[in-house]
Parts: sequence; structure tokens; C-alpha cells
Amino acid sequence: MSYIKSRKHGPAALAAVATLAMPFVVHAADPAEANAPVATQGDQKIPEVTVAGHNKGNQFEIPQRSASDKFTVPLLDSPKSVTVIPSEVIAQTGATSLADALRTVPGITIGAAEGGNPVGDNLFIRGYNAQTDTYIDGIRDSGSQSREVFALEQVEVVKGPNSAYGGRSSAGGGLNMVSKTPKLDNFYNATVGFGTDNYKRVTADVNRTLGSDSAFRVALMGFEADVAGRGPVGGDRWGIAPSIGFGLSGPTKVNLSYYHMESSELPDTGIPFNNPFSTGANVARNGNGTPLSVPRDTFYGLTNRDFRDTETDIGTVDVKHDFGNGLTLRNVTRYGKTSQDYVWTQPDDSKGNVVLYGTVWRRANSRVTETDTLANTTALSGEVRTGTIKHNFSAGIEFSREETERSSYIFTPGTNNPLTKTFTCPTAGAETLYNCTTVVNPNPDDPWNYSRALSPAVTNVKTNTRGAYVFDTLEFTPQWLVNLGVRWDDYRSVLDVPQYTLNGTTTAASHAEVKSTFANYQAGVVYKPAANSSVYLSYATSSTPPGNDAGDGLDGLTVAIQNLKPQESKNWELGTKWEVLARRLSLSAAIFKSDMNNARVTAPDGTTQNVGKKSVRGFEVGATGNITNAWQVFGGYTWLDGRVDDNGYVNTGTTAKPVYAPSPYNGNVFPTTPKHSASLWTTYAVLPNLTIGGGATSMSKVYANVNNNKWAPGYTRFDAMASYTLNKNVSLQLNVQNLADKLYFDKVSSPHYAGVGAGRSASLTASFKY
Repeated sequence: MSYIKSRKHGPAALAAVATLAMPFVVHAADPAEANAPVATQGDQKIPEVTVAGHNKGNQFEIPQRSASDKFTVPLLDSPKSVTVIPSEVIAQTGATSLADALRTVPGITIGAAEGGNPVGDNLFIRGYNAQTDTYIDGIRDSGSQSREVFALEQVEVVKGPNSAYGGRSSAGGGLNMVSKTPKLDNFYNATVGFGTDNYKRVTADVNRTLGSDSAFRVALMGFEADVAGRGPVGGDRWGIAPSIGFGLSGPTKVNLSYYHMESSELPDTGIPFNNPFSTGANVARNGNGTPLSVPRDTFYGLTNRDFRDTETDIGTVDVKHDFGNGLTLRNVTRYGKTSQDYVWTQPDDSKGNVVLYGTVWRRANSRVTETDTLANTTALSGEVRTGTIKHNFSAGIEFSREETERSSYIFTPGTNNPLTKTFTCPTAGAETLYNCTTVVNPNPDDPWNYSRALSPAVTNVKTNTRGAYVFDTLEFTPQWLVNLGVRWDDYRSVLDVPQYTLNGTTTAASHAEVKSTFANYQAGVVYKPAANSSVYLSYATSSTPPGNDAGDGLDGLTVAIQNLKPQESKNWELGTKWEVLARRLSLSAAIFKSDMNNARVTAPDGTTQNVGKKSVRGFEVGATGNITNAWQVFGGYTWLDGRVDDNGYVNTGTTAKPVYAPSPYNGNVFPTTPKHSASLWTTYAVLPNLTIGGGATSMSKVYANVNNNKWAPGYTRFDAMASYTLNKNVSLQLNVQNLADKLYFDKVSSPHYAGVGAGRSASLTASFKY
């Protein structure tokens, strides 16, 4: 296994991207404008993909179809809640990462990293962990990352059980990132941005035709910034995504693409919780369970120890053939490698240091990991008739192999407090070798001088999956449709830790293996009161087998859980979708109930078994599109009532003489599940060349643990934007993020700390389009 070495790209990465981008801007020529296809009614064929966000002044077209072949009809007629974040919203909001873009979708929360859960995108959808349910163009994107948006056309958030689409999956949903692909058009787009907190960002998106039927496209990005209000936290990254397409106007289309991104940063430590005591002599000193009330820029890490470097490479071959009789065959092969290397300080409060002594233990979480993925999918889709019934179908098979090799660092002389030989910190400073620091005014530049080396304990996890699926939408009449889908999966994951010796102690090799086959279903009835509307009732299931994260997350495979069955979930949903105002505005609403009936918890005998139960009830509404020619809107609201119905048993005795009793947390609220969440982004063209916009993101209280005694308070954050078009080729955009400089916490899933949202920042971006 090859590990990444700590490095800093700095201004050099930005300069390199700017050098590549400038010739495209300086030597640009005017292309013909590309027209996005629009879905049609009746028996006419609907285009396979319509990318949301084709600009017409201040307007964008509402999304017609998903980019996934598994959605057999337009989104309007699909019995599923789907939110599409178009490229216009990503650009207008000033989003630079996937996490930024998802802020515009209510019902999604971002989880914090932990000892067993790596730093990176950790998503919760409708209260359920969806960390492994991220896809690029329909193929699972494995490995922990913090994903960028420079090479994306749009992001699709599919809510509800996702296993019929993706195999092993969560009960809450998944998201599909849609990549930029070559077009039969010539255009040169670039952006150059500067702002507060050392913000610098350069992007380029260039498409050139190669003859009459082929094209080349490349997206480039360089970025550097500090996190507003978070002291020394910040970093840089750069990326390139070239692709070439052949036969773009013919029956056989071939797209070859490659994606590369690197990042280097000082990771954020967050703020510890006011640790609550429920019993004992310290109850009088009890914290209230919220994050500590300290200045926003309080940083508990160590600048000469902490770092995070990542690298991602993805190569894809996508071949599609249209037989001309309503049938299309598509095969996609992808190889990806994702690596992550970090030492990251977690301000640990697990021994009560915060409340008892006013100190924090600088727990050193570290990870050195590499994930290799090889996947191949083949799908046949099209339209056929059986008598008077029209079928829009998609059937396919999928194969994938994921291998993760994971290790960590060991430090000499160690990271415990040398005075107590543990992580208890009655004092702080040099006498603790700076492993303990004060709650107030910690010094991130403390002279922490240790050596680090890779641990000999190396975990290897190999996961192989085979899947087959069929989706069919049966149209009985123009008003009545039935959507059916089934998927079968064969899942095998193997964990191996070879024997190793550390500090003179030899640890025996360990091995765990899970083999599981499972089937999942979805079914929906759709009634169309009019051509521009639908009302649906749907049912879907999902399966989450042991070791679902393929060795790079909190749901890791262990000997204790290897023989367990997959956790199974089911979901009922009643919803409606309408395209109004001459089909320029899409409105949606849905109510749903999700149940996980065999969640993994501790059983009465102390073993881990599938005996738990969780449930979520919810309601959501959404709006996307144009209210007038000048007024654009994108937003929604989600209400979630997530409950831990049966959390199994807890030991009320001792380790030597355990006594198991029903969990006192039965009936508590799901962690990371706000009851209320809402977002709104809107823009208005006040003048032909001037557009102003703004947004609000709001979320109610979020619990960090199943005990419900640690939590982050609710918040509302406001953002603003103004753009001015200088001419047909050049425009300027000003973004102000967190307009009111609100102190809030945006990452909550660890019981030890909460992630701090960025303070107020501003950036000015010049966009060039030719």
C-alpha cells in the first residue's frame, strides 16, 4: 500500500490552474448556443437525460428527468421524492464543495468524524446514515472524501430506501453526482474569485468539438481558503477532469473520462460538549449538554501535528448503443482510487475534564487509508408495448470489487497525560507534554514535538458485490401508471488483520467474513390528474448488511457482527408533484413513514443481535423554478419525527457480573435528526443586468447521541448574492456567506464535540463565457 505524504499545495496549485485557464479566455471564440431537450407528452419518446439549469437570462428549466437509467420515466411521474440541485443554484450560492451544495436541501444533516468514522462527507438523510450512499453517474463512490463540485452538472438527492437502486444501502436515501460530459458545441468558461479569509478560486470549463461527431471537454479547479472565524483552520485543493466523447450524434456513443483531485488542509477540531453527569458527586457541576460557550475561533488542535491530505483518481469508460427500435444498451466500467492521510485532534471530554478541571485532552485521531474500486454495470432500457400497456423499463447487472487498506499512526512518547498515565487532565501545558490544554484560550502553536510512525496494525477489507435489477413503469392509460422495481444482491465482505507486534506485545491475527444475499423492492401507483401533475403512493425496502462501509467508516465489519443479517427497512410514502406557471415552477409534497425492524443492538444476553427497532415519520414540501421571468426560487421544508423504538438492552451491573435491562433510551429521538429543517434560495433580476439573491438555512435542535443529553441548538443562517452582467461574455458575482455572522454548529454526530459553522465571509467572482 502506498501512503500519501503530508504536503501543502499553496498558491502553486492555483497558479497552475490559472495558467491553464487563461489561454481559453484570451483566445476564445463565440459558439452556437446549445438547446437543452424538453420532455414531451403522450407516446413521443422522452430524451434520456435533460440537465437541469439551462440558462435563459435569470431563468432555468426545471429538471425533467434523472440522469440515472434506473428512473424509467420523468421525475414528475416517478413515485419517489427527488431533489435536483442544478448547476445554477450551485454557482449562485457560491458552493465549492458537495457539503456546501447540500445545505440547500432540507432533511440532510452532516455528521462529525470520530475515532472510527473518518473525516469527510458523512451524510444523514431523513435521520439515517447515508455515508456510503454517494454515487457518481450511478456508480457507488467508495472511500471517505470531501467532494468538490467543479466537475458536476447537478446533484440528485433521492430520498427514501435506496437499495432497489444501489444494492446495500441506507433507509434514508442516497445522492447521485452528475458529471460534466462532452457536448457537440464549442465553449470556453472560466471563473476567477477572491475574497476574505484568503479565499482564492480559479475554475475553467472548456469544450471543443473534434470533427462533426466527437468532442473534448476539460474542467479545472484550484482553490485555497481559510475557514472564516475558525482561527488557523483552512487548506487548498486542485483538480482536473478531462473527458472525450465519440459518436455523440450517432447510435453508438463512447465517453472516456478521468477525474483527479488533491487536497491538503488543517482539519477542524470543533468544540467539546458541556459534559452532563446524571449521577454521582459531580451532578452539581453538571454541564447542560450543549457545546461549550467559548469564542468561535477557539481551536484545540496543534498546528505542528495536525494535517489532512487526500487524493482521488477515477477513470470511466461509458459506452451506449441505441438500437433504433426503442432499446438502448449501456455499459460502464470504472476504476477508482481514493486515499486519505491525517492526524486530527479531537477535543475529547469523555472523562469529564471539561467540567471537572476546565481542560481538554487533545486526543490524536489518525488514519492512513486507501480504497480501490473496480465496477462494471450493463443496462438495457427502452420502451415496449404488451397489448394496450406501454412499458418503460430498465434492466441490468452490476459487479463491483472494493478493497480498503487502513492503518493509523503511533506517536513517541505517546499522547496520554504523562502525569496521570491516562487521558485525565487535572492540569494542562508543558508538564502534560501539551497533550492537555485549557478549555479557554488554548494555544494551537504549543511546541508539541513527537515522532510518528505507521502502526503495524493494518486492516484489509475486501468487498465483492453482484447485483441484478429490473424496473418497469406500466402505463395503463395516460392517467394511471404503476412503477415496479426489484433488485437482488449477492454481498461478500472479508476483513483481515495480520498478526502484529507493538511495544513488545504480539496481537494475533483476526478474520471476519460476511456472506449475504438479499432482495429489495419498490412499487408505486401514480395518478395524473393532468399532464402537468401526479399523485402517488409508494412502498420501498432497503437492506444494510454488516460492514456496509467496506472498511472505511463507522459501520465496520467485526467478528461480533459478521454473522448478523442485514438490517431491513421499509418505507411508505404518499406524495404529489405539480409543474405550474406554464411548467416553469415545480412543486412537490410528501408524507412518509420509515421503519427499521431489526436494527443491530445489544441483546438480553449481552451479544449484538438484530432485535432493535427505529422509525421515522415525516413530511416535506419543495419548490424549484421560476415564479416570474425575473424571479427564481429553490427551497423546501422537512419535518422529521425520528424515534428509537427499541434500543435493545444495557448492562446495569458490572463487567464481571453483567445484568442486562431494557435500554432507558427507548423512545428517544434519533441522533442527527432535526425535527424541523428548511432552506430557501431565491434570486430576482431587478434590472436587465443586475440580479440580487439571498438564502436562508434553518434547522432545529440536533442530538449528538442516543442518550439525548448532548445536543446542538437550532439555528438560522442567511446568505446573500448580487451579480452584474458587464457584457455577453463577462459577469461579476458577489457572495456574502453567513450574513449575520451567526455562531452555529453544522456537524453533530460524535458524542464528544460539535463542528462549528464558518463565520461571515465574502467573495467576488468574475465569470468569463465565450
